[in-house]
Amino acid sequence: MDLRLISRVVFLRAAWRKRDRWDAARIAEHQDHALQELRRAAYAGSEFYRRHHTGLHDAPLDQLPPVTKADLMEHFDEAVTTPDLRLADLEAHLRSLTESRGDPGVPWQGRWWAAATSGTTGRRGTFVWNRSEWGTVLASYARANDWAGISAGPTRPLKMALVSSRVPTHQSAVVGASLRSRLVPTLRLDVTAPMEDTVAALNRFQPRILVGYASALKPLAAEQHAGRLHISPQGVMSASEVLTPHTAAELEAAWGSGPFDVYAATETAGMASPCTYRNRHVYEDLLIIEPVDQDGNPVPPGTTGARLLVTVLFSRTLPLIRYEMSDSVRLGGRGCPCGRAFTLLGDIEGRLEDILNLPGRQGPVSIHPIVFHHVLDEAGSAGWQVIQEPPGLRVLLAGLAPGASIEGVRAAVIGALNAAGVVETRVDVQLADHVERTALGKAPFVRGLAAPH
Repeated sequence: MDLRLISRVVFLRAAWRKRDRWDAARIAEHQDHALQELRRAAYAGSEFYRRHHTGLHDAPLDQLPPVTKADLMEHFDEAVTTPDLRLADLEAHLRSLTESRGDPGVPWQGRWWAAATSGTTGRRGTFVWNRSEWGTVLASYARANDWAGISAGPTRPLKMALVSSRVPTHQSAVVGASLRSRLVPTLRLDVTAPMEDTVAALNRFQPRILVGYASALKPLAAEQHAGRLHISPQGVMSASEVLTPHTAAELEAAWGSGPFDVYAATETAGMASPCTYRNRHVYEDLLIIEPVDQDGNPVPPGTTGARLLVTVLFSRTLPLIRYEMSDSVRLGGRGCPCGRAFTLLGDIEGRLEDILNLPGRQGPVSIHPIVFHHVLDEAGSAGWQVIQEPPGLRVLLAGLAPGASIEGVRAAVIGALNAAGVVETRVDVQLADHVERTALGKAPFVRGLAAPH
C-alpha cells in the first residue's frame, strides 16, 4: 500500500465534493484557467506541442489541430515534458512487467505509473503519469463511487471486486493494484478465468461493489439467477465496454438496482459517471470533450459526433490537448435532480471500428451495431459477438436463450441485413462456450476486419 498515494486520493475526493455545487459559470471559469496552465506547461516542456501548435500558442482551443495516438507514439520522446523519459524504456518496463507478472501498482523507478492500450483501434499506445497525476487518475475512478452514493471510510472499507483484465499493462490492473489497501480491499479477477472459479471467489469475498466489463457482468448475472452466485453488491459498475439496455436490465434483475455505466479510457482515466438518478455527468473539471463530425467540426448538443476530441486538464508528463478518440458520443444539456451542473452525457454508441462496411445493392453499406443488437440481445443467453471475416460474418452465441435456434438466429440476422440494404453476405452462426476476447480481456460486440499493417 502506497500511503502517500492513498492519502492524495482521499484528499482529492474530499476537495472535489465541493465542486459538485459549482454552477455552469464556475465550471467554465475553472476550465479556462486549467487549460491555460496546461498549455503553458506543454509549450515550456514539450517540443512536440511547441511545433504542433506553431503560430497558435494564443489561439482558442477549437482552432488547435487534433492529436492522434499515432502522432503521440511517433513523437513520444519529444511530446513528454520530462527529458529522461523514453518510449523504448517504458515499453521495455511494460514487457518485463508482463513477463514476470509483476505488481503494476509499484511505480517504475519509484516515480512513474504506466499503462498501454491494446491496439485494437490502431497502433498500441503507451501512457505515463507522475505521482500527482496518478493520484488524480485514481480519484477520478473513485469519484464514480461518490456520485453513485457508495460511501467508504476508515470504519467502512469499500470491498471491491474487479472483473477485467489481469494483464499488468492494462489500466484496470494498474488501478486495482494501486487502490488495494485496508480502505479498499480489492479482489482482482481475470475475465478469462473459468466461470466456476470466478463465482467461487466472489461468493467468498462478498463485495460491496462489483466492477467489470459489460460482457463479464452479463454471465455473472445469469449465474446469480441460476442460484450459483450469491452476492448482494451495493453497486454494480460497468466500464470500458458499451452497456446495452438489454444487458443493463439483466443486471438490474439480478441485483435489484440498475448498474452504473462509467465512461473511461486508458488515456484519459474517468470521463463521466452516473449520479444516483442514473444521469451520467461529464467530469468537466478534469477534461474538456468535443464531439466532432467526420471533418472535425463541432456538432451541436444533442447530436452524436463521429469521433471525440479530449483535452485532459491535469496531464503534464504527457500532455493530451485535443487528443482524438474514435468514440461516438452525444452530449446533452445541464440540470439534474442531483443538483450537479456538470454536462450530461447521452448515448455512447460505441466506436467507429464497430461499424461494418458490407456490400450493398448500390455500393458499400455501413451497418451500425444496433442492427445486430435488435436481433441478438435476446438470443445469446451469455452474450454474443459478430466477427467480420473475408468470407462474411461469423456470429458467436454464448448459449442459446429459450426458444431460440441457430437457424432462426441466422435467418433473423440475414433478414435484418437485407432490410438495411446488404446483399451477398454469408452469415455463419455458431454456438460457443464464451465469446472471443482481445488480449486485454475485452469482448467487443462487433469486430470488423483487421486493418492491414
